[in-house]
Amino acid sequence: MTPRSDKAFERGGISVDPTDHASHSLDCGRRNHAGGAARGIRRLSRADFAARPLPARRDRDRPAGDVLRRLDPDGSDLYRGNLRTGEGTTFIPGIEGVRAAIGVEYDHGLLFVAGGGTGKGFVYSARSGDLLAEPQLAVLPIDDANPTFVNDVAVARGGAYFTDSRRPFLYRFGPGGVERIPLTGDIVYQAGNNANGIEATPDGKTLIIVQSNVGKVFTVDPSSGETEEIALGQTVVNGDGLLLDGKNLYVVQNRDNKVAVFRLSPSLDSGTLTVNLTDPDFDVPTTIDEFGRRLYAVNARFRPMTEPQETVFWLAQFRKASGH
Repeated sequence: MTPRSDKAFERGGISVDPTDHASHSLDCGRRNHAGGAARGIRRLSRADFAARPLPARRDRDRPAGDVLRRLDPDGSDLYRGNLRTGEGTTFIPGIEGVRAAIGVEYDHGLLFVAGGGTGKGFVYSARSGDLLAEPQLAVLPIDDANPTFVNDVAVARGGAYFTDSRRPFLYRFGPGGVERIPLTGDIVYQAGNNANGIEATPDGKTLIIVQSNVGKVFTVDPSSGETEEIALGQTVVNGDGLLLDGKNLYVVQNRDNKVAVFRLSPSLDSGTLTVNLTDPDFDVPTTIDEFGRRLYAVNARFRPMTEPQETVFWLAQFRKASGH
C-alpha cells in the first residue's frame, strides 16, 4: 500500500489513548527477544483472551489483571485491554506466517507494528483495525543465509523507525516510503540478537537503542544512523524493552528478571545506575510501559525449546523507582 500521509509521520509526537486502553508486546518461547517499549496502545500476542475481567495475582492490586488464556502459537494477534479493569479482547487477528506483531507503537491514531521475521512493518488504524500500509523493510531475500528480525519501533521526526536484530540497519518509514539507514559508529553487530528496544527523545532528534547480546545502549542520529555508546559503567546484557521517562532510562533485562534504571546526563553520553527494579511477578519480562506512577511489564516466560512451552501469561504491575 502507499504510505498514508498523516501528521503522525510529520510531527512524531506521542499521545496517550484517553480511554486508558493499552496492549503490550509479548513474545514467548520460540525467540530470544520481544518487542521493546512503546507508549499508548500496545499489544499482547500469542494468547486468545476472553472479553472479561482477568483475575488478580496473589491478591495484589493489579488493575491490568493477569493475562490467562490459551496460547496462540503464531504470536501475531494484537490485543487491546483496559488497564483499570483487565477487560479486553483480540483487536486485530494475525495471520500465521504473513503478519507478525513484535514491537508496537501508537501515535496519532495509528498503530505501527514491527513484523519480526517477515522483514516488514505494518500500519493499522487504531480505531478500526484496518491495515493501512505493509512496507517491506528488510531487503529480500529473507532466508537462513539472510535472516532478519524487525524487532521494535518508535515514532520520531520523519517517520516510524524500526530496529532489526539481525541486520545492522535502521528502517525509516514515512511519507516518502522506506529508507534503509545503515547503523554506523560505535555499534558492532555480532552473533545473536543485536538492536532490540528503541526509544525517541521528546524532541525526536535522537533515538536510543539497546544491543541485547552485548548489553550496550546507544544514541542514534535518525538522519545518518551514526551511533554513540552511552557510558553506563556496566553492561545490560539481555536488554530488551526501553522506556525513557524524562532523563530516566528504564532497561528491561528479560532473562535477568529485572529492570535497570539509569539517570542519563543532559548530553545523553553517560548514565548512572540508580536502582534495579525487581518484582515477584517477573518471569522473563520483555517490554515495559507506564501509566501515571505505575509501570507495566509483559512476561514472555521464555523456555528452552526442548521443554514444554508456557501457555499462561500475565502483566506485572509495579511502581516507578522512588523519586522518579
